[in-house]
Amino acid sequence: MPLTLPSILAIALYAGGAALLAAPLTGCPRSPRRLGLATATVAVLLHAAVLLGAHGGRLDLHFFAALSLVACVVAALTLLVNLSRPVAGLGVIVFPLAALLLALDVFLAPPTVPRPMDWQIQLHVVIALLAYSVLSIAAVLALLLAVQERALRARRPGMLVRALPPLTQTEALLFRLIGAGFALLTLTLLSGFLFIANIRAQHLVHTTVLSVVAWLIFGALLWGRWRHGWRGRSAVNLTLIGMAVLGLAFFGSKFVLEVILQRTMG
Repeated sequence: MPLTLPSILAIALYAGGAALLAAPLTGCPRSPRRLGLATATVAVLLHAAVLLGAHGGRLDLHFFAALSLVACVVAALTLLVNLSRPVAGLGVIVFPLAALLLALDVFLAPPTVPRPMDWQIQLHVVIALLAYSVLSIAAVLALLLAVQERALRARRPGMLVRALPPLTQTEALLFRLIGAGFALLTLTLLSGFLFIANIRAQHLVHTTVLSVVAWLIFGALLWGRWRHGWRGRSAVNLTLIGMAVLGLAFFGSKFVLEVILQRTMG
């Protein structure tokens, strides 16, 4: 397989980048953060090249290909987030997952042929991909926020808590990501209603309904933050619930149809 070498290199670099970012968690006196981010950047570029080569430069929305694509975008956005807010913990979680999903797509998934799509559908897919990716990062950050808050309440801050930004900064970044993801999810739903002609024929009823439910959850969370100052455990729980619903919307039906029932989605 011609993509074996770049895939292995990307997987190794993802692992190396995560290990370098995790160094402060082991008490390393000098943080190799920049080297870790640079290593992960090369991994993301290789990952993107593998996706282009494996799927002919076209959007492939089959289950494993879509997972790998989302992982690549999430990893790239994680790098961007770290440019403005040094949250190394994000990379420690995201980059190994990106390596795993890339390996599944390249080495274990059956070969697939991308379906042709009009530009309107491609635009809808790109917006949906960005919405899912941004909210995925928010969900990972919510997990880190929960760990951080629990450790501070117990007055036992470990290496992980010391490596994270102050709690207020982490929380502010979380809601910025949720706000951006909510706006993109709104555009996703609007473009879907405008551009997708027959939702039922394309097995998208469950996806649409669950996406609307997730939109309502994230909308309620943002409203509660604005109106009542929701934070802490409430924010974490609603973020994770909303992301779980959105994950089912994006990949639940696809997994059942393509992996379990061996059918394709429209």
